[in-house]
Amino acid sequence: MSDFIYLASQSPRRKQLLEQWGVRCELLLPDATEDVEALEVVKGAEAPVTYVQRVTGLKLQASVDRLRRRGWPPAPVLCADTSVALGRRILGKPSDAADARRMLADLSGQQHRVLTAVAVARPTTRGTIRTWTALSASRVEFDDWSAADIRRYVASGEPMGKAGAYAIQGAAALHIRRISGSYSGIMGLPAHETATLLRAASVRLAC
Repeated sequence: MSDFIYLASQSPRRKQLLEQWGVRCELLLPDATEDVEALEVVKGAEAPVTYVQRVTGLKLQASVDRLRRRGWPPAPVLCADTSVALGRRILGKPSDAADARRMLADLSGQQHRVLTAVAVARPTTRGTIRTWTALSASRVEFDDWSAADIRRYVASGEPMGKAGAYAIQGAAALHIRRISGSYSGIMGLPAHETATLLRAASVRLAC
């Protein structure tokens, strides 16, 4: 059994969730020379599910390479990526406040999907790697946001760095009529799927 994992994510929410579940994690963040944003570029008319799974796989491979390059002790590595999909349209992180306002206006009064792909790799001392993957798909329905509500929310700064320009655990929850699926998955790390992968990788959990 492993007593800790490497978390290859800059999301504080993912780290907080893992700690709530009794998982000790060490951050395995990119080097200054790594272009992580390039991994998140959408390829043509790529379907949202294909996109989020592909990006997660790329992040996992980059993280395992990083671990080997640094010579750190082998332990399971966890990566995840979350994407918001309105139909087949992928809504990533807003580039600026105007982009965030446009995204929220498009989501207003609509139901959309939140897709979170999770991948765990376990390097061994023999140089081999075992990998486990999972996908969480949830649905979120917003009520109608007024232009003033959107402006106030974007001005709070919360939408920046968030797929779809919102965080369900923040003020955006006041405009959510209903959700179907995994609340923690919408936050960025689905509890059930993540626990299943970590158990498969022989990681010690709280229960």
